[in-house]
Amino acid sequence: MVDTGMSWRLLKNMDVWLPAVLATLTESQSTSRGGAESEGDTESEAGSRLRAVSTEPDMRLQPMNLPRQCLASGHSKSCQTASIATAEASVQTRKHADAEVQTEVPAPVGARTVAQHDSPRLAAFLRRVEAMVIRELNKNWQSHAFDGFEVNWTEQQPTVTCLHTLGYPPAQGQGLHVTSVSWNTTGSVVACAYGRLDDGDWSTLKSFVCAWNLDRRGLNPQQPSAVVEVPSAVMCLAFHPTQPSHVAGGLYSGEVLVWDVSHPEDPLLWRTGLTDDTHTDPVYQVLWLPEPRHSHRFQVLSVATDGKVLLWQGGGAGQLQLTEGFALVVQQLPRNTKLKKPPRGETEVGATAVAFSGFDPSLFVLGTEGGFPLKCSLAAEEAALTRMPSSVPLRAPARFTFSPHGGPIYSVSCSPFHRNLFLSAGTDGHIHLYSMLQAQPLASLQLSHKYLFAVRWSPVRPLVFAAASGEGDVQLFDLRKSSQKPTVSIKQTQDDSPVYCLEFNRQQTQLLAAGDAKGTVKVWQLSTEFTEQGPREAEDLEQLAAEVAT
Repeated sequence: MVDTGMSWRLLKNMDVWLPAVLATLTESQSTSRGGAESEGDTESEAGSRLRAVSTEPDMRLQPMNLPRQCLASGHSKSCQTASIATAEASVQTRKHADAEVQTEVPAPVGARTVAQHDSPRLAAFLRRVEAMVIRELNKNWQSHAFDGFEVNWTEQQPTVTCLHTLGYPPAQGQGLHVTSVSWNTTGSVVACAYGRLDDGDWSTLKSFVCAWNLDRRGLNPQQPSAVVEVPSAVMCLAFHPTQPSHVAGGLYSGEVLVWDVSHPEDPLLWRTGLTDDTHTDPVYQVLWLPEPRHSHRFQVLSVATDGKVLLWQGGGAGQLQLTEGFALVVQQLPRNTKLKKPPRGETEVGATAVAFSGFDPSLFVLGTEGGFPLKCSLAAEEAALTRMPSSVPLRAPARFTFSPHGGPIYSVSCSPFHRNLFLSAGTDGHIHLYSMLQAQPLASLQLSHKYLFAVRWSPVRPLVFAAASGEGDVQLFDLRKSSQKPTVSIKQTQDDSPVYCLEFNRQQTQLLAAGDAKGTVKVWQLSTEFTEQGPREAEDLEQLAAEVAT
């Protein structure tokens, strides 16, 4: 608070102290600076000794810079006045302002600028080392020490994990096997076929096709989203390439059917029926192929152990109609490799598996009961030497015979990254890697002492494939790491029951589905090492094919 009494006394006695102050100021200016400095007084040090605030709001006495001699008690040679009473007061206002001052960072003491360097000596040094630096850079440019190195900023998943264990208790209660699995075109639905792959007559065995939508909330792994009852064991399945709910199946009875699993109350779309055109043996694989003149329309291709390869088109009245047919006859097999003689009187060669080339739509590979793969063509024109009844002329498709396995082939798979490479798996426990250009396999891997039921190339990794074994394992191979042993071996069944089928998901490439003899479908999530293509991987595959084929 301001002492108003003190302020009033100062104003009242102004005629006493003001002349003395003025006289003192005049005397101070006339004295030399040395005298002022000897006394240790400056104007700034003597300033603001008197602060008084008037009682009136707009009347203020400004601080005066008074020499210290005038303010001290007692007398001095420069001030002959009585002691001056002083008072200090502060005024608080509401208005305030903040201000910032930016200054440049001062240069460190002793730092030398660029212009201060000894330019001639620096230039001489650079000229002296120039040749050596260029020589080392050229050497590094030609080095292959870091070929294939790539920084991967994604977090690596160290293991393969099981996301879902699916099953249908009524089918499992009958002791049915999962004989085939297939992903639909969206990658969200997986379907399985229930049947039997062991010996016996399963043509009249009631069976099922089940589908699970893995993206649906509240997924019940023991309750499929769609169940189709089938009057015969289902041996194989294949979803339509563009229709997410259409799935084709081949039966033990030789029939081929197409269902719409989005209408479980009435799912059947087409069937072949039991006619002269129908297979007389179990159908082991079905595929969808685009029509030659209408790529948006698809046909169903089926292969069976009766030696026929048939193409079907959906027609009216729910009937699949035969459009083209091929027959494998012993006498018409190419003789480029030595094969075992067939049993007396047997003329047909049973087909057990099929795979089409992704580079030539007319080229396909067949696996056979005799253990030898066959390179075949849809463009073949030679008539098949067979007496099997058919509503269309049957042609001989085989163009080249490859060296056989030690037993029947159960699965073949063409590489999606190389036009000449394919894999085959058979009952001898071996996987063979073949080139279309030579009969002998490029490599032979023994994976099991029992049967191998399925093999599939990865859709995203050129050097990766998976195999299903009769010892209950799903084995993942990365040829970049090893060409003799699996990179990861996944135990699907705890009692070593066979794994009969597997399929990669082409949309969600980290997923792999496998079905087994316990009636279970397991969906595995693959680690990133199996889903991310490494640098130069396609080139390594090309080199593998070229080195051995020469």
